[in-house]
Amino acid sequence: MLHALDTALDQSHEVKAEVEGCADDLASANALVKARIAGGASALPAAQALRNGLAVERRVQSCADDLQQVTDNLAHGVDEVKAVEQALNRSRAALAESEAALEVSRNAERTASQLAMHDQKTGLPNRTLFDDRLAQAIAGAERHGWMLAVMFLDLDRFKLVNDTHGHAAGDCVLTVVAQRLMRNARDEDTVCRNGGDEFLYLLINPTGRKTVARIAGLVRQAIESPIDVGALQFAITPSIGIALYPEHGMSGQTLIAHADAAMYRAKQLRSHCEFFDPSMASSAASRQQAD
Repeated sequence: MLHALDTALDQSHEVKAEVEGCADDLASANALVKARIAGGASALPAAQALRNGLAVERRVQSCADDLQQVTDNLAHGVDEVKAVEQALNRSRAALAESEAALEVSRNAERTASQLAMHDQKTGLPNRTLFDDRLAQAIAGAERHGWMLAVMFLDLDRFKLVNDTHGHAAGDCVLTVVAQRLMRNARDEDTVCRNGGDEFLYLLINPTGRKTVARIAGLVRQAIESPIDVGALQFAITPSIGIALYPEHGMSGQTLIAHADAAMYRAKQLRSHCEFFDPSMASSAASRQQAD
């Protein structure tokens, strides 16, 4: 369509040039007639010159007809171009609506994914997301020779908060604990709520057992700071069990089970923090069967 319009424009330029040539010829013929008549020339050459002028006029008329045809073609072409532009505008509008709908769909998908992978009460990653990240961390640790540490945290006597002051107070305590855990976590680490008053904490490539113990101490201190809930104040202490990759297990399930067993040992000893050791293996196995 645009090619046809260009062709019509080229034709109009050709016709215009022809008309201008005819106009020049007609002007020359008229000037010649006037000169011969003024010079007293015979009628025959003057008539011949007039005939020549009429021939030029006929050429001009023919060019005018051609020009009218070109004009009609151009007008038709312009109408078609306008129609195409209108169709393009409608297509652009439809595309914009589709893109807006797609963005809404993507936002909904992101929201659904966020809800599916995070704990609704605390906003922390849930166990599903934690397991996925732990599996990825183990794969990376196997390739690069890293150490990993899984800490299993349980809040001591948390049930008393719910039983004495209600679940709303308990939820506030859990939210504050989650916030404190997140503040202490590095970007590459993952903290999750395992359910109830239990939390899991994944440390990526700590430099050694002493570093892990130091981080666990900082986590415990952060949680133990008094928590204000309205006019109430709670002093919450955690029991922490730790399992190391690859020393204490090669799979995520094993590491979590061994960290869980170490946490129960810490709770029994009231030592706040314990590393897994083989003597806890039977306890870990029995708890896995119970789960």
